[in-house]
Amino acid sequence: MPTTDRTTALRVAVVVGSVREGRQGRAVADWFLRTAAGHTNLDLDVIDLADIDLPLVMPGWGGTPSPATAGALADSSARLAAADAFVVVTPEYNHSFPAVLKNFIDWHGPQWQAKPVGFVSYGGLAGGVRAVEQLRLVFAELHAMTVRDAVSLHGPWSGLGEDGTPRDTAVSEGAAKGMLGQLTWWGAALRSARATLPYQG
Repeated sequence: MPTTDRTTALRVAVVVGSVREGRQGRAVADWFLRTAAGHTNLDLDVIDLADIDLPLVMPGWGGTPSPATAGALADSSARLAAADAFVVVTPEYNHSFPAVLKNFIDWHGPQWQAKPVGFVSYGGLAGGVRAVEQLRLVFAELHAMTVRDAVSLHGPWSGLGEDGTPRDTAVSEGAAKGMLGQLTWWGAALRSARATLPYQG
């Protein structure tokens, strides 16, 4: 029966979900990567949606994407499939998450299944929590498991320093530690489960 070595680094795809000009998303993601670097046994892979050109029009059921779209998907799809867990970095736009993030999620399916998802959100007074609550519904439909704790950064235009580090460092790093603890537990558990009994979805 297949086994999974629990000492093997957990492969975590970090999805940067904003492409807006002047975005804070990459600075927030870079802060998270620096924070997560202190968490042992993680292999972090950044997927920045600003680097991926996917159309809004999808092929019909049973259809295939155009050669250009297939090329755009080839790299990111393989990286999602190889991941054991995900962290989504998202802003909050109009009480929800960006359209480009939903489009990217929808272009994939089995890559998300039976894997945990954590969130780092940012926004105004709500800190992006409404975007995260809606993303939880989306990922549940895709058979992914979202972890309870999340990182929420409030008002990044005033709450982040020029280097992208939150001004409330202790609180933010504490939240990241809690989320990563849950993500790594679920990531290792579900990786072992998939190796023992492939998910049937």
